[in-house]
Amino acid sequence: MRVTVYGTKPYDRRFLDAANCQAGHEIVYFDERLSEHTAVLQGDAPAACLFVNDQCDEGALAALARQGCRLIALRCAGFNNVDLRAADRLGLKVVRVPAYSPYAVAEHALALMLCLNRKIHRAHNRVREGNFALHGLLGFDMHGKTVGIIGTGKIGLILARTLAAMGCRVLGHDPFPSPEFEQAGGSHVGLPEIWKSSDVISLHCPLTPDSYHLINSGSIAHMKHGVMIVNTSRGGLIDTEAVIHALKCRQIGHLALDVYEQEADLFFENLSDTIIQDDQFQRLLTFPNVLITGHQAYFTDQALTNIAETTIANLTAFEQGAPLPNEVTADRIK
Repeated sequence: MRVTVYGTKPYDRRFLDAANCQAGHEIVYFDERLSEHTAVLQGDAPAACLFVNDQCDEGALAALARQGCRLIALRCAGFNNVDLRAADRLGLKVVRVPAYSPYAVAEHALALMLCLNRKIHRAHNRVREGNFALHGLLGFDMHGKTVGIIGTGKIGLILARTLAAMGCRVLGHDPFPSPEFEQAGGSHVGLPEIWKSSDVISLHCPLTPDSYHLINSGSIAHMKHGVMIVNTSRGGLIDTEAVIHALKCRQIGHLALDVYEQEADLFFENLSDTIIQDDQFQRLLTFPNVLITGHQAYFTDQALTNIAETTIANLTAFEQGAPLPNEVTADRIK
């Protein structure tokens, strides 16, 4: 089956080609991200393969459907960039990669916590310049601290196990409580308890209308003074303006982001020779207690292998008319 892959980087081609060796799909790669304007690249291919920052709104979907596209294959777990209702109306199936390497994301979240707390990134830069002073590098023991995990699925569960082993008190919140989370030493509580009790809050939930701007001025006001917030999930979970205000008044003591609400114009590209026009992002970079990585939490060899293999399996199942276990629709997630 002919498949167009949008927004590709060299590593996408490498892993998809390896996974496709036996399946034999005809894969056409494009550097351009999908939008209503670039959908013309689809041609007569029945499947389009997308990533997190492709714009799969109604206009783009309609343009794809007019050319005969029948499948949207997401090479990621999140699907908030796809208008699922429009896809339903247009007769387009949507599949995703629900789990690729929860360890990769959980480990990156932990790395952000530790690096930000102990200011390892700042210490590294100092030492390279011959500055061995410790002033300004004071951290705190994670042992004995309370960590609130919002979203206790596979990623949240792995992080909970690790933090519990470090001696942290682990709280969790999820609409679908996990018995395994409790067995790992965590306790499920309501969001008010997360806000009130947590020294560190780590986000591991999908972006939905209910979770949009979950971290906002109201929720921040109920948090501990000096709380650390870590987001390796979706940028839209955080109201950036509210967070900047809370950083300025020190209500938020540490902020670690691997995702950003307006990241589509920034992440995955080399912008070192340009002037970034996003004033809020630039403001975040000025804070010494903010650590940002460019959506790399998933970026491990194992994760990219799993993403590619599941994506190819999704394409093959569709081509053969087999059940689609990883399909997502507007009213349910299979």
